[in-house]
Amino acid sequence: MKICFSTLGCPEWTWDRIVDEARQLGYDGIEIRGIEGEMHLPKARPFRQGNRSTTMAQLEDAQLEISCLGTSASFHDADKWQTNLDMAMEHIDLAAELQVPFVRVFGDKIPEPANKDEVISQIVIALQHLGQYARGSGVRVVIETHGDFSRSSDLKLILDEVSMPEIGVLWDMHHPYRFYNEIPKETMNIIGNRVYHTHIKDSQVKDGTMHYCLVGEGDLPIQDCLSLLANIGYKGWVSLEWEKKWHPELAEPEVAFPQFLRVIKGILHGVI
Repeated sequence: MKICFSTLGCPEWTWDRIVDEARQLGYDGIEIRGIEGEMHLPKARPFRQGNRSTTMAQLEDAQLEISCLGTSASFHDADKWQTNLDMAMEHIDLAAELQVPFVRVFGDKIPEPANKDEVISQIVIALQHLGQYARGSGVRVVIETHGDFSRSSDLKLILDEVSMPEIGVLWDMHHPYRFYNEIPKETMNIIGNRVYHTHIKDSQVKDGTMHYCLVGEGDLPIQDCLSLLANIGYKGWVSLEWEKKWHPELAEPEVAFPQFLRVIKGILHGVI
């Protein structure tokens, strides 16, 4: 398995520093979710049309890959459905040019339980469009275990209707376990055959409140998750999603990034 971190964890770093830190720490790659304050990646400085070849050469020199482009595209809101679809397609185009294997999207919510079937249908149609759009590009679209679709059984309702190889799952290991009490084996039994990419973060619950913490200092069963992936022959990315952008009180990336690498390499050494 290859190890990367999301740029969500270092919102104050420049692109050059991100590349340099990833290289020096010994990461295999970088997951892109915002650069230098710009969350819409085709507008981010390193990925503007005139800068892309230089960016790709910079990454090659550093022996780094981009694992995934993270979008905020979600398909539960009918009024914003087309806007989000266009956003996802724009990121597929960028990923294809940069030779990035994955673009992340969301379900994301079931606003009214009575409309669950309608929401699922909207998401299914969006993913079918995106799968067809991505076909032949070398890019696959991954829907994250996030929001109301952290529950694997609900996510599977979507996957069963979109059985194309261009569409898979980004398994955020934290959300099904923490918010729906799914043990990793249950999650993998339901969606494991569609997992293309992963996110790892850690947390603990104190006095009924969830608190994010450095990976390895919480109670997420990370070793179980990675063992299950190893058992099915997963060779993809394990990505630190340190949500510093959304939670500025979290430890600085200078602390979180090397900690993650040490913990994950130690686990992988034991399970592979």
